[in-house]
Amino acid sequence: MELEFVKMHGIGNDFIMLDDRNRLIQSHISYSTLAEKLCDRRFGIGGDGLILAVPSQDHDIGFRIFNSDGTEPEMCGNGMRCFAKYLFERQIITTPTMRVETLAGTIIPEVILDSGQQVTSVRVDMGEPVLEAGKVPFVSDMDIALMDKLYLEDQVLSVTAVSMGNPHAVIFVDQVDQVDIAAVGRQVEVHSRFPEKTNVEFVQVISDSELDMRVWERGAGITLACGTGACATLVAAHLNKLTSHKALIHLAGGDLEIEWNRENNHLYKTGPAEESFSGRVRV
Repeated sequence: MELEFVKMHGIGNDFIMLDDRNRLIQSHISYSTLAEKLCDRRFGIGGDGLILAVPSQDHDIGFRIFNSDGTEPEMCGNGMRCFAKYLFERQIITTPTMRVETLAGTIIPEVILDSGQQVTSVRVDMGEPVLEAGKVPFVSDMDIALMDKLYLEDQVLSVTAVSMGNPHAVIFVDQVDQVDIAAVGRQVEVHSRFPEKTNVEFVQVISDSELDMRVWERGAGITLACGTGACATLVAAHLNKLTSHKALIHLAGGDLEIEWNRENNHLYKTGPAEESFSGRVRV
């Protein structure tokens, strides 16, 4: 079977995009197996994840995403921006705002266009954060886990647990470039207190409107960016009285603007999405 694909990235978090609205791909190969095959950076196309456009009964489109190890997360903020650009520029969806069905619920991205009707950036309504520890899920004596102590083999961390449809452990540090992201992130991801594993964000506060963040993603490891992680980071920082409700977040791959609207409790994320190349691949 030969597939047409598009390779995209959102500030360095890179994805392979496929259209499976007719379900022909799924009938030929499992999405999980396909993700492992195509995301391999030596023997495949290479990517942090595989994203597929699938049919939806009550939304404009359905969104499925699989990590490079074949696991399926609920959502991905950087992937959603790429997805919206992919849909609009290929006229799969012709309206700038779209309702997308994900495992984390309804997500509403809006493409921002230049005079030539090309997508320059994407603003995504990421929905409401989940703060109740048991629903993140995170095992804690606190109703909302703010700076809860997490014991590792060789150190104790203060963790704030937030879900943006997927779990996040936000850890504030003095110097983010002094953290061994891989060593610590790997331990936190699989800690028994996170029964569904977790994404891990390491965050340095620069000011009340600026944060520096690095991420270890569940199922992917170190990546250059994580959109849901940036949203969880702002929520954690604001709840811990470290920032206001809006901040510019610096990631290894670039910057994201995150706003927590306290009137409707929704998080809004604005950032770029870029097409790297397209082609055909035989599977």
